[in-house]
Amino acid sequence: MFRKPVSRRDMLRLAGASGVGLLLGGSGAFGIMAATGATKQPASDKPGSPDNVTTGIPDANRYDFYGQHQSGITTPSQNFMCFASFDLTVSDAAGLKSLLQAWTRASASLMAGELLDGQNENLNLPPADTGEAAGLTPSRITITFGAGPSLFDHRFGLAGKKPAGFGDLPPFNGDNLMPEWCGGDLGVQICADDMQVAFHGMRNLIRIARGSAVLRWSQEGFQRSTESDPNKATPRNLMGFKDGTANPSVQDAAMMNEVVWVQPEDGAGWMTGGSYMAVRRIRMRIEVWDRSSLSDQENTFGRYRVSGAPLGSQHEFDRGDMEAKDASGKPVIPMNSHMRVARGDGKMQILRRPYSYSSGMDNTTGQLDAGLFFISYQRSLEKQFIPMQQRLAQIDALNEYIQHIGSATFACFPGVRQGGYIGDTLL
Repeated sequence: MFRKPVSRRDMLRLAGASGVGLLLGGSGAFGIMAATGATKQPASDKPGSPDNVTTGIPDANRYDFYGQHQSGITTPSQNFMCFASFDLTVSDAAGLKSLLQAWTRASASLMAGELLDGQNENLNLPPADTGEAAGLTPSRITITFGAGPSLFDHRFGLAGKKPAGFGDLPPFNGDNLMPEWCGGDLGVQICADDMQVAFHGMRNLIRIARGSAVLRWSQEGFQRSTESDPNKATPRNLMGFKDGTANPSVQDAAMMNEVVWVQPEDGAGWMTGGSYMAVRRIRMRIEVWDRSSLSDQENTFGRYRVSGAPLGSQHEFDRGDMEAKDASGKPVIPMNSHMRVARGDGKMQILRRPYSYSSGMDNTTGQLDAGLFFISYQRSLEKQFIPMQQRLAQIDALNEYIQHIGSATFACFPGVRQGGYIGDTLL
C-alpha cells in the first residue's frame, strides 16, 4: 500500500505533540545553534551609570546588560515580571558554562531591543527568534540571573565555592510550601514595562536552554503601570495597601553597599558585587480580606489604607511613633501589626521588589489563586531576611490572611563586563 512520505513539517508537528517537557529537555542541535549565533553587542560598559542605564542612546526605554552590578535589582521596578526557575540537565561545568555564555549573548541583545541573531531570513531553519517583540521598544527590560543552593552539589565541582550559610530557607511557622513552587538550580527574573516584551525574553531563554536545562516552575507578575500612575507612587498590593514604603533609597550608594551588595569581606569572593535573592510565593485569602472592616485592615498593616501613613501619622514616609498610645492606653500601632513586626528594632533592612500575581481560579476551593510574588535582595540571607521572616511568621497579624506556598533562594551574580559572561566569577 502506498504510504505518503512524512514531511519535515509533519515531523515537527509530531515532535510538538510530545509535550513541553520534551521541547525543553530534548537535545536538538538547533537549541545550541540558535544560542551560539553571532549577536550585536550593545553600548560599552558604563560602570559609573546607576542601574546600568545605557548612556548616549536616545531610547530612554533601554538598560545596558553590562555593568558593575546586574540590572533588575536596584533598577526602578517595571510594570511586569516573568520569573523562571530551571533545573540543569547538563552534568559538567563545561555544559553549565556553555549555557551561561549563550544566555549572556541573548540577554545583551534582548536588553538592547534586538532580535536574536539579527534577521530571521533562512527559510530552511526555524526562526532564531520567536518574533513577538519585533518592532517593540526594549520597554526597560532587565534580566537578572542567580544560582540556587542545589547548583553547589557534586555535579559541577562547585561545592567548595558555596557561600557560607547559603542554602534553602528554613521552615517558618505557618508555611504550607508546595514542591512545585520551590527551589531550582538557576533563577531568572525578567522585568519590563510591556508584558509581551518580558514574555518574549523568557520564552527565548527557555528555547536556548533546550538540551541544557528544563523549566522547573515559572510565575508572571504585575503592578500598576507607569501610564496609569504618572506620579510613580508606591505600588499597592492586591489588599489595597502600599507595598514598599519602607524600602531603603537605591540612590544612596553607601546604603546599597550596606544592605544589598555583597562586599569582599563577606567571603565567597566571586559574589562581590552580587546580591542574595529571597523568593516567596504568598497566596492571599482575598475573599476573607474583602469581608474585613477597614479598621481591622488598617490595624493589620499598622498604616492607613488611603495615605499609607503609619497609624497616628500624616504622611506615607513618616517613621511612625511606636510609643504612642490611644485613649484606652493601647498602642496606636498595634504590637502585632505588619509594619511594627517587620521593622523590629529598625536596624535590619532589605530591598523589596515584589509583584502581584493572579493565576485564575483555584479549582479545589473555587477561590482566586492570587497574591504576592515576593522578591527581596539583601547582602545576607542569614542576617537580614531570615530573622525578619521568623518574626513575621510568629506574630504578624497579616498571617490570618496569607499563606506562603512557594520558596526559593538564589545567589545573584555580580554584573558582567564586556567580553565576560554571567557567572564567570564563579566558573
